[in-house]
Amino acid sequence: MIATKPLGYLSEQLDAWRKAGTYQRLRVLESACEPVSRFDGREVINLASNNYLGLADHPKLIEAQVEAAKKFGAGSGAVRTISGTMSLHLELERRIAEFKQTEACVVFQSGFAANAGTVSAILGPEDHIVSDALNHASIIDGCRLSRAKIHVFPHKDTAAAEKLLEGLAGASGHKLLITDGVFSMDGDIGPLPALVEIAERHGAIMMIDDAHSSGVLGRNGRGTVDHFGLHGRVDIQVGTLSKAIGVLGGYVCGSRDLIEYLYHRARPFLFSTSHPPAVAAACLAAFDILEQEPKRIQTLWDNTRYFKNALKNAGFDIGESETPITPIMVGDAKVTHAYSAALFDDGLLATGIGYPTVPEGKARVRTIVTATHTRELLDRATEILIRVAKKFGILR
Repeated sequence: MIATKPLGYLSEQLDAWRKAGTYQRLRVLESACEPVSRFDGREVINLASNNYLGLADHPKLIEAQVEAAKKFGAGSGAVRTISGTMSLHLELERRIAEFKQTEACVVFQSGFAANAGTVSAILGPEDHIVSDALNHASIIDGCRLSRAKIHVFPHKDTAAAEKLLEGLAGASGHKLLITDGVFSMDGDIGPLPALVEIAERHGAIMMIDDAHSSGVLGRNGRGTVDHFGLHGRVDIQVGTLSKAIGVLGGYVCGSRDLIEYLYHRARPFLFSTSHPPAVAAACLAAFDILEQEPKRIQTLWDNTRYFKNALKNAGFDIGESETPITPIMVGDAKVTHAYSAALFDDGLLATGIGYPTVPEGKARVRTIVTATHTRELLDRATEILIRVAKKFGILR
């Protein structure tokens, strides 16, 4: 018998990425996620996390986790629909719905599962989805799983979105208009007010993924719906517990009927074990902090403006960023990854991102400041970014 390697093509692809300079290995975090963290055995300034408010190692969250584990154990033992719905899960859902000013909420195991599970549950092959070209991969996968007809409009082009919906007038099936609230690679804010009006005019379901705006925009971090004063006009709000909240998970907010429907038909909810009690308890503690310590969000935005100004003054191209997500546009993927690696060698973690996460020719190093970065750290980070950029010809 001739020996074969059915997965040999994977090794060939990995070798091709290595030759192209786009292969990336995982950095290993060996400490708490903090402004200065230990990765791969060395202390570096961390500009690569989504820990916007510095809650990932907040003492109140840690205390809540410990107490919940002692009282309820390490795990729930089942999916939500069998025996895995705990009182902590229901309290967390009630708390999020109250925070987002909606009727109800359901918590998923991740923000990705929340997006993909919701879109694929509420739509079918006879339906239509109108989606921003730069929407998150979880939205794209949810659209594909639904088997609905997908219509993509250019990024933030509201006139194009309306034209697509106009073209669907009289078509059978439901229509969904969907956008990110904050776009995760460019850091710009979605044109929600215009999209909401378009959805209302054409009878479309309005859905927003607020993963990167929950805890960042709006009163006490209530997200883009609150930021734009659109309560009651967005049918489905998706958020995450893994970024500003500092823990793990995703959620969907909306009408009671929507949530009850997802209880019955959202496959990630139906077929995944529920969150460990420690996770749910830590998330509850995080929402307490959002309500009690609004200064954290103000500090986050103060740091964001300070850092952006420093990058602009240095001559970096930061695209259209309007939030703490600030890309440094490079273009060439090989140069981008080499730049990122050199930054790490100089004491700064800022991840290089290329295709397929972003389009070819749009590679960038993505930076994210947090509320817990000091001005001294941001100054040092800027100095490293400038010095290394000059070595690579990114700055002159």
